[in-house]
Amino acid sequence: MQLNLASRKRRLVALIIDYYVITFLLVSIIFLLLGPNFIEREDDFPFLLAIISIPLGLILYFGKDSVNGISFGKWIMGIVVRKESSSVESPSLINLFVRNITLLIWPLEFIVIVFNKNKQRHGDKIAKTIVYKNPNKTKKIPRILSVIGLGIIFFAFILSFVASSLKTSNAYKLAITEIENNKEINQQVGEIIDYGWMPTGNVNITNGEGIATYDINVIGDKEEMNVQVELIKPKDGKWKITSFNY
Repeated sequence: MQLNLASRKRRLVALIIDYYVITFLLVSIIFLLLGPNFIEREDDFPFLLAIISIPLGLILYFGKDSVNGISFGKWIMGIVVRKESSSVESPSLINLFVRNITLLIWPLEFIVIVFNKNKQRHGDKIAKTIVYKNPNKTKKIPRILSVIGLGIIFFAFILSFVASSLKTSNAYKLAITEIENNKEINQQVGEIIDYGWMPTGNVNITNGEGIATYDINVIGDKEEMNVQVELIKPKDGKWKITSFNY
């Protein structure tokens, strides 16, 4: 069966999609291992995890085409990697892995594709592969919905993790304690029901010293109120409130 070569545009878009998908996967793994309280960790685990993540990310990226010569990006763009000697056979896992190592110099690889008649980059030449349009590609709507769904999952995960990180910090817990013990706030809002899904603000800790700012939405059975809290943390000390406004 004669297959058409994949266009350069499709290959570039597939590469970009794969990059973001693998980055999202790697970041998700790192965040889950760190836990929501990673902001206030003072051990070397975050640093060690960052070092370990580099080879893990490379393994994921180099092995992205391992499922029948198709990565997520290639599936979205309807293209597939096949043997140079046979357009119906998927290359071996080793060849699929090896062909992606040269993507470390991907700008040069795409220059090579421009001038190669079979649109082969160095990785393809080394692994003896060619990228074709997939004759058995999935219909367009499921592929589009997959991209949209992945984007929604990505942003939902990041927002949920950030919210969880802010809420589990000792600075936030101290701010909530101050709010719950403030008689004026309780009289105005009534019984406190919730503090909203995600507080705005930030926590910054360097060498054991920290600064935190929060804008907390206090939801009561009478009304809602925004409370602005600023805190500092001396080295080897506990968080202290420096400003409390409502």
